[in-house]
Amino acid sequence: QVTVVESGGGLVQAGGSLNLSCEVSGPIVDINVMGWYRQAPGKQRELVASETVTHITYVTDSVKGRFTASMDKAKKSVYLQMNSLKSEDTAIYFCNADVLAEYSGVVKQQIHWGQGTQVTVSS
Repeated sequence: QVTVVESGGGLVQAGGSLNLSCEVSGPIVDINVMGWYRQAPGKQRELVASETVTHITYVTDSVKGRFTASMDKAKKSVYLQMNSLKSEDTAIYFCNADVLAEYSGVVKQQIHWGQGTQVTVSS
């Protein structure tokens, strides 16, 4: 069973920083991509930032220059460093992992989500 666990959310004042962590565990053979999505109240879930195993990174325009995603494949983890936080960054942040997992000798590509961690930015 592959599990994804996030940590690091909380309440911060505008202009402050937070660092989110996510670790994936289970019968993982390899990792393709890990990243972070967020969903604000009344809005659709959106991709915030991600990194592939070949170190190709993506950051959505609204957080460029403020957020950085980095993956540590050896630790099966991805981090999201968030600086200069704004009230509009308030959302539940979800970790996403695109992995190859082995079950009884069969390798399958799967996408897994964490439960989400709340980030609240007060103005």
